[in-house]
Amino acid sequence: MTLPSKVKIVEVGPRDGLQNEKQLVPAAVKIELIERLADAGLTAIEATSFVSPKWVPQMGDADAVLRAVLASPRRRAGAAFPVLTPNLKGFDAAVEAGASEVAIFGAASESFSQKNINCSIDESLKRFAAVVDAASALEIKVRGYVSCVVACPYEGAVDPARAAAVAQRLYEMGCYEVSLGDTIGAGTPASVQRMLAACAARVPMARLAGHYHDTYGMAIANIYASLEMGMTVFDSSIAGLGGCPYAPGAAGNLATEDLVFLLQGLGIESGVDMDKLLAAGQFIVQHLGRAPVSKAAQALLAKRSAA
Repeated sequence: MTLPSKVKIVEVGPRDGLQNEKQLVPAAVKIELIERLADAGLTAIEATSFVSPKWVPQMGDADAVLRAVLASPRRRAGAAFPVLTPNLKGFDAAVEAGASEVAIFGAASESFSQKNINCSIDESLKRFAAVVDAASALEIKVRGYVSCVVACPYEGAVDPARAAAVAQRLYEMGCYEVSLGDTIGAGTPASVQRMLAACAARVPMARLAGHYHDTYGMAIANIYASLEMGMTVFDSSIAGLGGCPYAPGAAGNLATEDLVFLLQGLGIESGVDMDKLLAAGQFIVQHLGRAPVSKAAQALLAKRSAA
């Protein structure tokens, strides 16, 4: 079996990681976090979300954060800062702030779609089509997300064919990449590979990404299972921050530090500097007043302290 030689990491901590934090994180802290992550070598960093502050207060400073990141003298050439835009209103606001890449998010579960964005899967896809059309006219890239590709907190196990059908529609709509989310972290290597096989039959594997939560401690195992299938793009969150307000019991995303540690051990290139990544993780967890969830970060930091 030949594993990929190189992997792209999409860092979702500044958006997916922070959106559920109850304490409001100042824009200056978010900007510094994004800049530290870019300094660590991450080239795709989900910066923020253009959603109603009424529903996600943490993202109320989206305009200020994106403008500052794009104007920063520390900005690295080639780095991308995609933002979430669930509808045309959010898309227009993102464009006004300077966005050059946006993301839309659907679900493979009807119940989750209703809970998350208050509409059916078909209705959500119609909304997204308008966003994709508007983005295409402005030559703005669009990334798609599919939630609950393995299991749903309301419906239980999800048929891989349902996940594949939504992924296909997003891809054919114009999304250059579709991220497959195990939103409640219930996937195992076997169930994840079944889901990937179904999706890859409809969408080229090179256009798919893995987004695995670690509720049952399976995220890193699911990454390896995905590498075996030929996947080369993975989402992760610094220090393991994140969760989902509409998925009871969902733990945080896979920690970026754990993902990079795995890739280094396998000799797979990611372009990420672990020392700078650890520093970025320490920066945000110290602000939040807690330890990193990342096992690799805990072990490496303890090893340094003992040296």
